[in-house]
Amino acid sequence: MALTVFNTLGNRKEPFVPLTPGKVKMYVCGVTVYDLCHIGHARANVAFDIIVRYLRYCGHDVTFVRNFTDVDDKIIRRANQEGVQAAEISERYIRAFYEDFDRMGLLRPDVEPRATEHIPEIIEFVRRLVAAGKAYAVDGDVYYSVRGFPGYGKLSGKNTEDLLSGARVEVDERKKDPLDFALWKSSKPGEPFWDSPWGPGRPGWHIECSAMSMKHLGESFDIHGGGKDLVFPHHENEIAQSEGLTGKSFARYWIHNGFVNVNQEKMSKSLGNFFTLREVLEKVKPDVLRFFFASSHYRSPIDYSDQSLAEARAGLDRLYRVKEKAEACAAAGARATSVPGGDEFLPLREAPAKFSEAMDDDFNTAAALGRLFEAVRALNRLAPADPPAKRDKAGQFLAGYALLEPLFEVLGLLQTSAQEYFRGVAVVTPEPAWAAASTTGPTVEVSPLTEEEILRRIEARKAARARKDFAEADRIRKELDALGVLLEDSKAGTTWKYKG
Repeated sequence: MALTVFNTLGNRKEPFVPLTPGKVKMYVCGVTVYDLCHIGHARANVAFDIIVRYLRYCGHDVTFVRNFTDVDDKIIRRANQEGVQAAEISERYIRAFYEDFDRMGLLRPDVEPRATEHIPEIIEFVRRLVAAGKAYAVDGDVYYSVRGFPGYGKLSGKNTEDLLSGARVEVDERKKDPLDFALWKSSKPGEPFWDSPWGPGRPGWHIECSAMSMKHLGESFDIHGGGKDLVFPHHENEIAQSEGLTGKSFARYWIHNGFVNVNQEKMSKSLGNFFTLREVLEKVKPDVLRFFFASSHYRSPIDYSDQSLAEARAGLDRLYRVKEKAEACAAAGARATSVPGGDEFLPLREAPAKFSEAMDDDFNTAAALGRLFEAVRALNRLAPADPPAKRDKAGQFLAGYALLEPLFEVLGLLQTSAQEYFRGVAVVTPEPAWAAASTTGPTVEVSPLTEEEILRRIEARKAARARKDFAEADRIRKELDALGVLLEDSKAGTTWKYKG
C-alpha cells in the first residue's frame, strides 16, 4: 500500500507523491514565542515529529523546517508589560521551548528560521508584490489585495462574499477592501522596527512564513503543516501572497492536526482547564504524553483527562515491560537468533508490514499501535522466565524485539531504559470512566501489569522458593506489591489481586 495523505487543500485523501522522488520538503508553522507552550502545542509538535520520523523510516530524504515567530503583537505587548525589549521575551521562550520539547524527545528540525533573521527576504517579498500590483502601501503600511487573487478561499473553503460581510464589523478606511491583510506594519512607539522602502516598521505575521519557507525550501515544496486553527486566515493568506507572487503552486499537501479538549471541553484559561506543557510534565512522564497523543489519529480531536492519561500509562507500561524483558535477556548474554514459525507468532513476524499499512493510511498512529500490541502479545509467548537458563528462548525473544524496536522509534516511544521508566512510579487505582471529571489537571499515574505478566512473576517466585532462594522470592513479592499486585499464599497455592 502506498502512502496516502489527507490534504486540506481539496479536503480529501490523496496518494503522496513528492515533487522530487525520494526527497520530501516540509515546513511546519512553529510557535509565537511570548509564553510557555501548552498541551495543544505539544499535540501538534508530536504529530509532525512522528510524520517526519515515518517519512524517514520509509526511506525519504526529509528536509524539515519549523520556524519561530519572534516578532509579533503578543511578544511586543508582553515586553511592554515587563518593561524589557521584545528580543528578551522571544529568547526566553525559545529557550523554554527547547527545554520542554527536548524532554518530549522531539527531533530537531534541519532548519529553524526566526522571522527577525529574515527581514531582508521579507522586505524583498513585499516589494515584489507591490511592484506586481498585488499589494499597495498606505501611510507606511503595506496591504495585500485579496481581490487580486482569484483562488482566495480554496484552502479553507470560505467564500469571499461571506467573509466580506463579517469583515465590515471593523473596517480600516485606509484599505481598498476590508479583506486585505497587512504585509508590513509601520512602527509605533515602543515597538521594534526595521527600515524599509515604506518607512520604519515590522513584518505582518503571514508574510513571515511565506518568506522563510520559500528561502529554505523553494517556491514550491511538498508539505506545509500546522494546527487546524491555522487554516484560516494564516495558511489561506500564505497561499494568496505566495502564489500571487510566483504564479506557482505553493505547497502540494496541507496537513493539519486536530484540537485538544480538556475533559470534553475546549481548553480555555477562563474555564480553568488550560495547562502548559511544563505543568503537565511535572506530573506525567514525557513518554506517557507521547503515547496519549499517538493513541488517536492526528486529525481527530483528542480529550485530555485523568482517565485518558491513566489509560495511556497502562498501555505504555505494557510496552516497557517488553523492553524490560529484552534488557534482561541481553544482560543474560543472549544474542538475537530468529523468530519461530507457526501461526501464533505470525503477528510478530508481520508487525513491520502491518505497522506500515496502518501508517500509510494518513499516518494512522492509533491503528499502528493496535498492530504493535498484537505483536507484543505474540512476543510475550517467547519470554523466558529465567533468561540465563533459557538462552535459546531469550535469543528468540530478542529477535522478536528487534523487529519491533524501529517501529517504537517511529512513534518516539521507549526512549529510556525500563529501569529508569519504572523508577518512582506511584501505584494508584485509576478513576472509573463514569466518575466526575477533574478540571485540575492530571494527578495520577497508573502502573498495572497484564495478567500474563503477573502469572509469569508468580511462577518465577514459585521456582525460587522451590530452590530455597527465599531472597529472590521475597524480591519478586515486593516488586509485585510496589506495582499494585497483592499476593496471598495458602496451602492450595498463590492467588493474587490488584490493590484497591
